[in-house]
Amino acid sequence: MPDKAVSVDRTVTLSLVFAVIIQTTGALLWAGSAEARIEALEAQHNFHPPVSERLARIEEQMIMTRQSLVRIETRIETRSKDSEP
Repeated sequence: MPDKAVSVDRTVTLSLVFAVIIQTTGALLWAGSAEARIEALEAQHNFHPPVSERLARIEEQMIMTRQSLVRIETRIETRSKDSEP
């Protein structure tokens, strides 16, 4: 049996080139749309203040409200004790 040399055909068909171009175009379009989504999310995140800061402000307001309520109750109690016979 004669030894046959293995040969590889190194020609590139037009369909292979077309497939690579289509895949590259698809990847670039996908990357562009992903970038647009990321930018939209970043803009939305920058528009809203972080929840932890808002929560800290609300907690501080509740503390101040509670202190005011205690002062009001104390004044009412002292006035009612003074008016009792």
